[in-house]
Amino acid sequence: MAQEFSFDIVSKTDMQEVHNAIQQAQKELAQRFDFKGSKSSIELTDDEIVLVSDDEGKLRSVRDIVETKLVKRKVSLKALDFGKIEQASMGTVRQHVKIVQGIETEKAKEIVKSIKDAKVKVQASIQSDQVRVAGRSKDDLQRAMTLVREHDYGIPLQFTNYRG
Repeated sequence: MAQEFSFDIVSKTDMQEVHNAIQQAQKELAQRFDFKGSKSSIELTDDEIVLVSDDEGKLRSVRDIVETKLVKRKVSLKALDFGKIEQASMGTVRQHVKIVQGIETEKAKEIVKSIKDAKVKVQASIQSDQVRVAGRSKDDLQRAMTLVREHDYGIPLQFTNYRG
């Protein structure tokens, strides 16, 4: 019987790195002269970041600080899903930023379809929040990986559990 090889396509965000980046961003926010006396803040919950500031211009600056710190810690900005800016208490504005974990079904279907359309001799299947790719040839798996890397699905993707 021919041996099967497989790997998983996942979208995982290292929450420890996110946590560290947010701490650094909070420190910078507290020290910056242009934010003295401002109602700006950065909060991290389990799966989202909440940005608050006096107005949309300042909020953009807060967002820039957060993005810079995340990039320095190798957290892909594709892992962030920015909500719309909304009015908050005391004349401030707020923005919720969801941290993407896992591949949602629509994106997973898109990944599976692009692998199938390329006619690479592998099977791609959705398994909860990830995609499993299996095939008889390591070369075909490599082709499938390259194919997925070349396409931008709007989320950070990693390849794990390579079994050969």
